[in-house]
Amino acid sequence: VQLQASGGGLVQPGGSLRLSCAASRNIFVKNIMGWFRQAPEKRRELVAAISNGGNTNYADSVKDRFTITRDNAENTVYLHMSRLKPEDTAVYYCNVPLSLSGEYVRLPWGQGTQVTVSS
Repeated sequence: VQLQASGGGLVQPGGSLRLSCAASRNIFVKNIMGWFRQAPEKRRELVAAISNGGNTNYADSVKDRFTITRDNAENTVYLHMSRLKPEDTAVYYCNVPLSLSGEYVRLPWGQGTQVTVSS
């Protein structure tokens, strides 16, 4: 398995979740890693991306609420989500974008992990 996203679930508005994405070493090393999401009837969008050196890019809608980090020793990228809102409800995917803008990705999309924000 090249990418395995996990950590989704049901959370109340204002709550927090941490998503994890474990990657194969040959995928993870030296590559930008990104989190994307797709809500029902909406296009998939970049949530956050992080370079191997730690540079980051966030969607405006999640700035100051979400944080992307990576553990280069464990080949894992995380998305720390706080102050969650109902509009954050979506399937979240990880992938390897060609740039921090996330416009293009290197790999086929996996199943993702569902995040539902609801009271």
